[in-house]
Amino acid sequence: MSIGNSGRIVIEVDTELKKMLYASLERENLTLKEWFVRNATTYLRDSEQPSLFGPAGLETEKVAA
Repeated sequence: MSIGNSGRIVIEVDTELKKMLYASLERENLTLKEWFVRNATTYLRDSEQPSLFGPAGLETEKVAA
């Protein structure tokens, strides 16, 4: 994977996926950049913060009753 020094991110996706994504974003009055930055920020924040329930979302320790 090539990572340049500019702020650009270039990806190639299926044409139908692209059409559906742009249509959905238009309904929400969002640009692709706004959507991407919002989702990338959430992803990075969530990936830095360990879950209290382990990787599968399940409790890692059971409390005896």
